[in-house]
Amino acid sequence: MPPGPWESCFWVGGLLLWLSVGSSGDAPPTPQPNCADFQSANLFEGTDLKVQFLLFVPSNPSCGQLVEGSSDLQNSGFNATLGTKLIIHGFRVLGTKPSWIDKFIRTLLLATNANVIAVDWIYGSTGVYFSAVKNVIKLSLEISLFLNKLLVLGVSESSIHIIGVSLGAHVGGMVGQLFGGQLGQITGLDPAGPEYTRASVEERLDAGDALFVEAIHTDTDNLGIRIPVGHVDYFVNGGQDQPGCPTFFYAGYSYLICDHMRAVHLYISALENSCPLMAFPCASYKAFLAGRCLDCFNPFLLSCPRIGLVEQGGVKIEPLPKEVKVYLLTTSSAPYCMHHSLVEFHLKELRNKDTNIEVTFLSSNVTSSSKITIPKQQCYGKGIIAHATPQCQINQVKFKFQSSNRVWKKDRTTIIGKFCTALLPVNDREKMVCLPEPVNLQASVTVSRDLNLACV
Repeated sequence: MPPGPWESCFWVGGLLLWLSVGSSGDAPPTPQPNCADFQSANLFEGTDLKVQFLLFVPSNPSCGQLVEGSSDLQNSGFNATLGTKLIIHGFRVLGTKPSWIDKFIRTLLLATNANVIAVDWIYGSTGVYFSAVKNVIKLSLEISLFLNKLLVLGVSESSIHIIGVSLGAHVGGMVGQLFGGQLGQITGLDPAGPEYTRASVEERLDAGDALFVEAIHTDTDNLGIRIPVGHVDYFVNGGQDQPGCPTFFYAGYSYLICDHMRAVHLYISALENSCPLMAFPCASYKAFLAGRCLDCFNPFLLSCPRIGLVEQGGVKIEPLPKEVKVYLLTTSSAPYCMHHSLVEFHLKELRNKDTNIEVTFLSSNVTSSSKITIPKQQCYGKGIIAHATPQCQINQVKFKFQSSNRVWKKDRTTIIGKFCTALLPVNDREKMVCLPEPVNLQASVTVSRDLNLACV
């Protein structure tokens, strides 16, 4: 459902609309002669679907071929022995082509040898959001009829992978439901929240819609759905407030849509890069940051899920559990991936108050920090620190024991403890690396230690 690249928001007749007022990013390639492209509509041409199916093949990733019937497919270079990826966009108020779609198609074709079909429903997604929602059922039926033509050509249901963006994710869910949940995979990129958060599983994307359903959540406090809707649900940076996105309303379009669109850019980046966007199941984001979920044992038996084209997200157990919330941290720009480390501090002596220690990892040009809280009368505390560089490139660790709030007097409290760390997932505590000497910390004084960690 992502609108065009530059947006503004206003109310018309009590309905929230998104308007595209510019463009950003790489210029899309100019369509070649005899190549089809997305349609263009306008605010007053909505409601009629006028669906187009545009086929892109590995031998010509920039040239879309309009395919409607079996004869078109047979003459287009469509290969029934390959997997088929369907991309379904979301709400488009001004009827413009999605700014991300060309790069998505090219990257997908470079990452895998498959048929890629872009579903152009620009007309049906144009105008008022609630009108687009009403078109979801009709669009799902049209896509299902098209997929039946693929099955006639020998395509197997399990080789079909639907990738739906925002409102398109729920379209994919309804298509999957029409095939009895036997399609191979559905990927929802920040599935739309408005009109769907309280909807029944028959009306929205859910884990029963395909053999494997995953969702990447990046805007759960605004345009994205806040509930889990798949077998694996990635709540990136907690599912909202993505790093690098504006936090103030005056940023206009970027404030409104940046978090929502991050799911698309994360997925494209995962296709482009080998660095892992690995996530960890946990009861909550707060519990994840506190270091309570380290090894993916429950419920995935140590197979941590990863964003991208890894089979079933890297989860290797059967039957698949449903609606598992998994968490990861990312950077503010591509390739987004971070390495997650457990950090622990063990006190030599118990204290009668909470102990807060800021831990910072330093590499040649990057720093990353986390806070460890050791509850009173407990011997150790832990947390998660995410760093963009591999662990073996971290050469120093800094500690700062947080001062108590003594405005009138300098806090001279000192503590002594042992510091240990390990790269996630931590399946064996023998992999923990500890500083050889105890660390002495005085309140509000930063202390540095060299850190030598092996590459994994």
